[in-house]
Amino acid sequence: MLRDISPQSIFMGLLAGFVGTASSFAVVLQGLAGVGASPEQAASGLMALSISMGLCAIVLSLKTRLPISIAWSTPGAALLATSGAIEGGFAVAVGAFIVCAILIIISGVWKPLGRAVAGIPAPLANAMLAGVLLGLCLAPVKAVAFDPLLGLPIVIAWIVMGRFNRLLAIPAALLAFVAVMVFGVEFPENAIADLGSAIAPPVEFVMPEFTLTGLIGIALPLFIVTMASQNIPGTAVLRANDYDTPPGPLFTVTGIFSLLSAPFGGHAVNLAAITAALCAGKDAHPDPAKRYWAAVSGGVFYIVFGLLAGLVTAFISLAPGILIEAVAGLALIGAFAGSAVAAFKDEDGREAAAVTFIVTAAGLTFYGISGAFWGLLAGGLIYFLMHLRNGKKKPD
Repeated sequence: MLRDISPQSIFMGLLAGFVGTASSFAVVLQGLAGVGASPEQAASGLMALSISMGLCAIVLSLKTRLPISIAWSTPGAALLATSGAIEGGFAVAVGAFIVCAILIIISGVWKPLGRAVAGIPAPLANAMLAGVLLGLCLAPVKAVAFDPLLGLPIVIAWIVMGRFNRLLAIPAALLAFVAVMVFGVEFPENAIADLGSAIAPPVEFVMPEFTLTGLIGIALPLFIVTMASQNIPGTAVLRANDYDTPPGPLFTVTGIFSLLSAPFGGHAVNLAAITAALCAGKDAHPDPAKRYWAAVSGGVFYIVFGLLAGLVTAFISLAPGILIEAVAGLALIGAFAGSAVAAFKDEDGREAAAVTFIVTAAGLTFYGISGAFWGLLAGGLIYFLMHLRNGKKKPD
């Protein structure tokens, strides 16, 4: 096994780990804060997710000798960011995270549940995701309006680097954010000195609370977007690179690690898609049988990043919130474009997808339940009625 290690796979794994964290950790922090997490709890959640997905990637890759990359649920974090604070606070959200993890575990061992998620009409699932992402994708525009001197460098860095290498566009925007922080933001007195106290890993245990509102408003939508937007595409990436492995056990293991991270604020970990392509592709190693070390080294990077989550969160908290939202929004533009195109490309489901998108994007909460659930419910009703009407039409 150790003979399979190569500098090429190690480098590609570290690149995947850097891209995976730099491109979306801002979304995770926004998501946890959106459902009521304090800065300390958000830092703990970021740490728990990073360590869980790192350990999960290492365990699965060494066990199967396949390049199985793991990521946190970025669409799930975006969903949380737009859900708003739930009645009962972050403890109820953590209870919902636990329920979501259990559902992921069940989907891996009980095939009907996995098939049920895969059976959700693709236009509706994509429309719900697009509606969830829209609000955050508007943040870069709002950041420029808030202060052009602070917002524009972040957007320009993303645009310029994106013309040369799309994969590094978000890390470039993140570096621009750091530069704006250092040269453009006036820190409170002794703020930099206080960062030293944030080096220790930020462990915050949250006693979960379970409510019907948390189940319907957070757990079910989080489960659906994690499965439909992350786990299922993740298996497709593995198959595209000729790694044919049963997805059920992979889902179950990611669910177990999600369950372990949930009491500390982690919302969900899952199979990766973009970073999976890096670790499973030819650039990781010419020999497909030796590429699994790329996923292992990526997992090590995630663990190291997780141990520094407190310092990262403390530094980000010194900036105006709209700036980190801008970085998060830029990270999600590609996902928004892809989901929007997929939602509206088929004429048969276009009207139902539009209803799903509009209701979800409106972000309205009824009875404490987030708009994502109501969007999927409203779109599903329209989809059913449209197909019922079409089914009753007699051929000419």
